[in-house]
Amino acid sequence: MKKSLLAIVLLIVMGCKKQPELLKISGPVFGTSFSVQYFDLDGRDYNKQFDSLFTIINKSMSNYQADSDISKINRNEAVTVDQHFKNVFEASKQIYRETEGVLDPTIGRLVNGWNFGSEHTKTALDSAKVDSLMRYVGLNRVGIKNNKVIKSKEAFIDFNSIAKGYGVDVIADFLESKSIKNYIVDIGGELRAKGINLKKNKGWTVGIENPNFDGSQSYDKTIVLSNQAMATSGTYRKFKIDKNGNRYAHIINTKTGYPTKTNILGVSVITNTCMLADGYATAFQAMGLQKLDYFLAKHPELKVYVIYEGDNGELESKAFNNFSVN
Repeated sequence: MKKSLLAIVLLIVMGCKKQPELLKISGPVFGTSFSVQYFDLDGRDYNKQFDSLFTIINKSMSNYQADSDISKINRNEAVTVDQHFKNVFEASKQIYRETEGVLDPTIGRLVNGWNFGSEHTKTALDSAKVDSLMRYVGLNRVGIKNNKVIKSKEAFIDFNSIAKGYGVDVIADFLESKSIKNYIVDIGGELRAKGINLKKNKGWTVGIENPNFDGSQSYDKTIVLSNQAMATSGTYRKFKIDKNGNRYAHIINTKTGYPTKTNILGVSVITNTCMLADGYATAFQAMGLQKLDYFLAKHPELKVYVIYEGDNGELESKAFNNFSVN
């Protein structure tokens, strides 16, 4: 009788146990939008904290803000950089070295010259101008000493290929500092997830975007993300078409200074941080399949999924290092 009564009491207590609440916060940021979902027993709303963190990141690294640290550095003004800037700079250096310069934030003046960046020009680039600007490209010639950026006066730094992913990590790290164990952070399609979606009792289901050139969004493939980050780079999002109908990516070839002509339409990368996933995705977009295949054989820690145009113009895909799609 006592055992039965104890069991009933335990069931009542368990039934009354408070369940974590799913909170969803979204809005505009970095020229795109963000969405954060997380489970919290206390139902804490971190919208103001997110806005503050986004403001700090923009103040540090936005080429679109004239008063940001990076804009001042590009104008050769004296600036003491913060830890956010140093984190992204070091990650950029790592990928720069590993890819032999395929990812290079000092390509910024060429990005602007081809009207893919924060500054636009009405004057079309010719070969002489491209050659002139290429003289200042090379992250190996830029450093940080005593929290000051050391570079030539002409060098222009642009972290747009990696900073959005870093923003995801900053929000994710903040949530973890608050003991949030189940969340997903999404900024413009760059993602980091931890734990599970408690509503569905499994990891977070996310889509692999189809390469639609008309600006629409659709998803045929999905993956379940948990305790990892994923970033996607796609030529279908921003491109140019020449008079012969050739399509050129918004990613500038760091060796030539010209937009990349590639049959790769989209690259998704899964790794531990979204900053690295973002940077690698950009680099892999410019590499081409053959070089990518060789590179990933040496980097089994990177899971990669590529969508590309085959020889006959049909869509094909290839997964590397156990990247699993449904």
